[in-house]
Amino acid sequence: MPDKVDPEFAALLEHIRSSRGFDFGDYKPSSLTRRIDKRMQALEIDGYAQYLDRLQANPSEYEELFNFILINVTGFFRDPEIWDHMRHEVVPRVLQTKGPADPVRVWCAGCASGEEAYTLVMVLAELMGREVVSNQVKVYATDVDLGALALARQGSYSAKQVAAVPQNLLDEYFERIGDHFVFDRHLRRSVIFGRHDLLQDAPISHVDILSCRNTLMYFNSEAQVRIMSRFYFGLNDDGVLLLGKAEMMSGYGRAFVPVDLKRRIFARGPKKEARDRLMLLAQAGDHDALGRLTNHVRAREMVFEGASVAQVMVDNTGLLVLANARAREIFGLQPDDVGRTFQDLELNWRPAQLQPLIERAQSEQKRVSLRGVEWQALGNHMYLDIDVVPLHDNGRRVLGVGIHFFDVSRERGLRDELQQSNQELETAIEELHSTNEEMETTNEELQSTNEELETTNEELQSTNEELETMNEELQSTNEELGSTNDELRSRTTELNRLNRFFETMMASVRISVIVVDSGLTVQLWNRHSQELWGITSEEALNNAFLGLDIGLPVEKLAAALTAALRGQPESSDLEVDAVDRKGHAMTCRVTLVPLRHGHEEPSGVILMTEPASPANPGSG
Repeated sequence: MPDKVDPEFAALLEHIRSSRGFDFGDYKPSSLTRRIDKRMQALEIDGYAQYLDRLQANPSEYEELFNFILINVTGFFRDPEIWDHMRHEVVPRVLQTKGPADPVRVWCAGCASGEEAYTLVMVLAELMGREVVSNQVKVYATDVDLGALALARQGSYSAKQVAAVPQNLLDEYFERIGDHFVFDRHLRRSVIFGRHDLLQDAPISHVDILSCRNTLMYFNSEAQVRIMSRFYFGLNDDGVLLLGKAEMMSGYGRAFVPVDLKRRIFARGPKKEARDRLMLLAQAGDHDALGRLTNHVRAREMVFEGASVAQVMVDNTGLLVLANARAREIFGLQPDDVGRTFQDLELNWRPAQLQPLIERAQSEQKRVSLRGVEWQALGNHMYLDIDVVPLHDNGRRVLGVGIHFFDVSRERGLRDELQQSNQELETAIEELHSTNEEMETTNEELQSTNEELETTNEELQSTNEELETMNEELQSTNEELGSTNDELRSRTTELNRLNRFFETMMASVRISVIVVDSGLTVQLWNRHSQELWGITSEEALNNAFLGLDIGLPVEKLAAALTAALRGQPESSDLEVDAVDRKGHAMTCRVTLVPLRHGHEEPSGVILMTEPASPANPGSG
């Protein structure tokens, strides 16, 4: 937010954060203010305080406000040139890095109503085949807008929304139902829609393709860096990142390298050191990072202990605080020597006077060395190079000195042979030094020019992002004008009427009606089923039918159920011996009817059960 913030506007954002848990503090102030003002203008409200009163009095207004702020503008094959390049160049290169049975993971961040996620599925299905995609591909489509996610899960779009889909792909991957087009239900299972906050939630990991188009431009620069750090750790080494045409990569160092800068396609950059990665994860909100950082420190201590170079550490009070195994072995140090004053130890003057070196390193704050010191240890005559190095923490506070003893006995024997070579090298180095100075002068001039270009590029990027944001807002407004509340109200009324009719019909049926899906899981259990078998609908629903403990011998129906799911025959009647809920034995007639829609394969089975002969009260 800018330095001078309207107190009423700040109070409004704080109320939204505290009451709904949605923090807009990382959004670009100009875009955020413009969107909220637009909503206030629609309601003919003049001030932020008055609008805050409306939110408190009408909780339903939050949803309208979020719809204005979270601009859900997307489309199938948006920017066709980019998708042609993805289909023919980028995605095939990613798939070449995978084995025949390796999973492919895709993350569509800021998916809105799902068009881009389904576009990725179609591209992968064209390259890999439908069956391979169903078995090996997972597309994680995330957004913060629950309303948009609900629409995306349905996979149903108007003719206008699918206008950009090539006709051959429309025929292959969509089913026309009325005036809408529904995405293939089998491939839809490969897409997992879920709410995800790019600034708060941990990133999805092991991702091969990450698409986040025209989402970063709504956030300020600090938030963009945090999001990009999450993307870096979410991507596999061979993964690719697709950004929007208004988004660049300035400010992210070498985390990502361009594959196609014009089309905003990037690859994951080189790996960072382990400690840097853990620190970045901690900044990105990974709550396990601190524990891993602690393990990292412990590992460094183990490396210190097992190092082949003898090392000791003296703190700034003159105490010996660390000595690794090699140092204890060579100089005969004992465990109780740790914690003693270093000047009292023999190591302080043998194999060399170390106290002057320590004092010099501390006063000059630089490495002090002593070369070729003779020492008799472990029955061998050796030569040691001694380095005394001042130690600091991240705040440059002096911790003490580290003393390293390098065994250079072998190198000493080679030194004389190398002297002649060194003289020749010194001459070459002087020439290189002269050349290097000239190159440094040229590099400084180039760096100055590059900094000017970067400044200009950042200004252009900021302007481009603002223009893209306004374009998204205009498109969103045009799409909102294309829908009518009357149509939604009519469909809701019709759906409620059909639901009431269905509930009344099932309550009126005087026989037991049970519906199972293709996995033989109970989906419907009417009131007469409860009266006949003694299990309520709450106990039966979503449980395996063959696992129900009722008087009906369900195991004898398994073969008939399997046949019904295969669509043969259209219906069948069986008579089996059963026991009703009161324990009375009877002969029960079971009718099985495949449940299908049109000419599709059965999606379940309807079982109608009724006594074929009266229950015998004296039986059971």
